[in-house]
Amino acid sequence: MSTSESTTAGKSPSPSWGCCSRKLKGNKHAKCNKCMKMYHYACLSFIQSYVLPATWLCADCLNDDMSAELTPSRNITTTRGNKKQPPQTSSYFNISSEDVRSMIQETLKNELKAQLSIFSDLLNSNLSRELHPIKEQMEQMNDSMTYMNNQYEDLLKEYSTCKEELKVLQVENSSMKNTITDLNARLNQLEQQTRSNNIEIQCLPEKKQENLLEVVTELSKVVGCNIEPRDIMHCTRVAKLNPKNPRPRSIVVQLASPRIRDQLLAATITYNKSNVESKLNTTHLGYLGPKTPIFVSEHLSANNRALHTAARIKAKEIGYQYVWIRGGRIYMRKTQEAEHILIRDMDTLLKLNK
Repeated sequence: MSTSESTTAGKSPSPSWGCCSRKLKGNKHAKCNKCMKMYHYACLSFIQSYVLPATWLCADCLNDDMSAELTPSRNITTTRGNKKQPPQTSSYFNISSEDVRSMIQETLKNELKAQLSIFSDLLNSNLSRELHPIKEQMEQMNDSMTYMNNQYEDLLKEYSTCKEELKVLQVENSSMKNTITDLNARLNQLEQQTRSNNIEIQCLPEKKQENLLEVVTELSKVVGCNIEPRDIMHCTRVAKLNPKNPRPRSIVVQLASPRIRDQLLAATITYNKSNVESKLNTTHLGYLGPKTPIFVSEHLSANNRALHTAARIKAKEIGYQYVWIRGGRIYMRKTQEAEHILIRDMDTLLKLNK
């Protein structure tokens, strides 16, 4: 097949066209091998990339050849050995619009497939480039989460350990509290035992250059318990817990034995019961001025003193009539006929009801 562009070069004669004589720029054309006429690919409905064989014949020449072959000839002499020439095979293809549509669709399909492949590669490349920093950040976050999880596990282990240690410490603390309470009770008992020979005289006015030994001796005579000076080991005034308290300082007297102390306390109680209208007071000891009651009691330790004060306050609140001390212990009784209650500590007071 002879194909060329539809351009004319120099002064060459114009070709003979079998289709049309239009000059289609850039359009290929075909040349019939028999009549030598030119045909545009567009007029033949050929695609530009289609390649024709060199023996291509146009439709007119092809029809003439087929008519000649179909017409019978007379007086034909056959010669032995002569071979019949095979009919020329036409290379012309009658392409319909449906075929063109199919070829266009196939071409578009291939082109679209190629473009999609390019787009897919480009998209993957862009996504990979854009997602790479995010991937790195995710990896860093994963590392951070792993680290935090490890730290959390360590904290849980430490918490469990501390919790077990806390339980042990709580048991030890409870045991130590009980031990301390027991030791305080024993210490208070020992302090009270060291005061087993002592009495405490309260509300006796203070004088300058007073002789406490004579005062104690005179007091014992008033209540009917004569005590010799040799029975008094020591006597002195003690400091007040509250310096602003207007009451005079108490006198602590250490006697020779607990027996002598108990005799003096019993004599004082008996005297007060016998002289209800004129209980032991300052006038009995020769003090001038207003008549002030004098109280004689056992010398209590600091803890027992505070407990005795709390017991008297509690007795007023709940209507108990009697609060007294005997042998360094504090007792309470609601009525004369009621059973006495030993006040061991503050908890005992809290449990008392009206």
